[in-house]
Amino acid sequence: MDDHCGKVKAILMDEEILQKAVEEQVTQDQSGRLAVADGIHFHEILKLRLDYRNILMIDHLWEFTSLARLDMNNNLIEKIEGLERLGNLKWLNLSFNRIEKIEGLESLRKLEVLNLSNNRISVIEKMDGLEKLTHFCIANNLLGQLDNVLYLRKFKNLFTLNLFGNPVSKENDYKIFIAGYFPTLMCLDYRLLDQKTKNEASIKYHYVLEEMRHEELQMQQDDQAEQSQKAGLKLHTDAFVEFLNGPCLFKSMFKDDPEADKLHLVPGVAHLLQTFEHQTVELCTQLFEIGLAEHKRRETERMRELQQLSDPDLLKVKINHCNDEINQLCNSLMTLEFQLVSLLEDILEKFDITISDMVGNFSETVQGIFTQCRDLEDKYHEKVCAIAEATLEKVAKESLEEDMPDDIKMLFTDRDTVMSALTTGHDNHLLQINGRETQLVTRVNAWKVALIKGIHDKELKQNRMRISDIHRYVDHLREQLEELQ
Repeated sequence: MDDHCGKVKAILMDEEILQKAVEEQVTQDQSGRLAVADGIHFHEILKLRLDYRNILMIDHLWEFTSLARLDMNNNLIEKIEGLERLGNLKWLNLSFNRIEKIEGLESLRKLEVLNLSNNRISVIEKMDGLEKLTHFCIANNLLGQLDNVLYLRKFKNLFTLNLFGNPVSKENDYKIFIAGYFPTLMCLDYRLLDQKTKNEASIKYHYVLEEMRHEELQMQQDDQAEQSQKAGLKLHTDAFVEFLNGPCLFKSMFKDDPEADKLHLVPGVAHLLQTFEHQTVELCTQLFEIGLAEHKRRETERMRELQQLSDPDLLKVKINHCNDEINQLCNSLMTLEFQLVSLLEDILEKFDITISDMVGNFSETVQGIFTQCRDLEDKYHEKVCAIAEATLEKVAKESLEEDMPDDIKMLFTDRDTVMSALTTGHDNHLLQINGRETQLVTRVNAWKVALIKGIHDKELKQNRMRISDIHRYVDHLREQLEELQ
């Protein structure tokens, strides 16, 4: 927005400005005046007008969680920000400001109408979350690339678009281009798109559109596959058994083994290794399935306990029935609160015991399976050592029956080198198994501690809020009583 009357004094948004704006709106009718008398709660406001106020920065809107419409046009705003808590917003007007970039809209998933006209924006971007967008006005900005407008094709509900006054709107065949690439668009630059224009555009861009639709469909399928893969990995990670549904652990055991490839060429070792891998993978798969099942049980228990912890608030019922006895009401509510806290502590204690038992049983199962993995490794090492001893003796006597590569024969001319390589490999294998076991047990126990602490902290915070609400309500009743007296 340009300043036409000299330098304009910028205003910073604060609670005083918001309070004044809300009072101006709600006092326009009798019910509004009653609302002011009872006290205005920002979280109940549905519409808010803050236009023509020389506001420099969007701020202090975090309490307006029910807001459906926000008008902040004709101000001095330079950046889109401070809208994170406005998840119910459907209409946002930021026209006639000084905005240069589209940003800060990630949480506005219910937004249907967005007006950014008469700003300084050069690129349409960062609007991916606005899936319900139907009207988008970005007239009189600095959009210079017609292809950039194609970013808006992802909004399947968009039927009104205003690009008037941008450099792109002056390009040849601009109207045909938009009509072709946005076949469901009803209105462009304040005017309805006639059927003749749509038909002409459909013919001109038919083949290009078919190819683009195919590419978009492929991208959508790839994105869905990626999201599915991420969701699966998150589930496995939350269950502490990620990458245990295959040979990952086994391969990691031999990844840094310096002589593993050579030893595997020794007669008899390859079959032994194959059996070792098969058995290890079977154990890991068993652990993986147990982990997923235990995670499902833990989640079911967690949701059941959380549901118990969020039962209907008994305080409001008591408040509604005790309006005539203020002092007794306060005592009754505080007594109930202490009882509620005691009850919740009992529930949380039982929940802690249940989860601890589940985690303990799971940890024992984990340790048992990893013990079997170590036993397999010990047996594997013992058998490989026996084969190595026999091979060393045959090489020394030059009585080898099977052919071996020269470098393998050279390795078995030095007993210390062979045995050192086997010992190093054995230690590395056990180190990998022990490390994965420690990681799994540590993480599942840390998850349990964080879960219990999180629930406890949440209940403590809610307890403080309930006590504060009791005192605030009782003080309000006493004030009313004093006014009556």
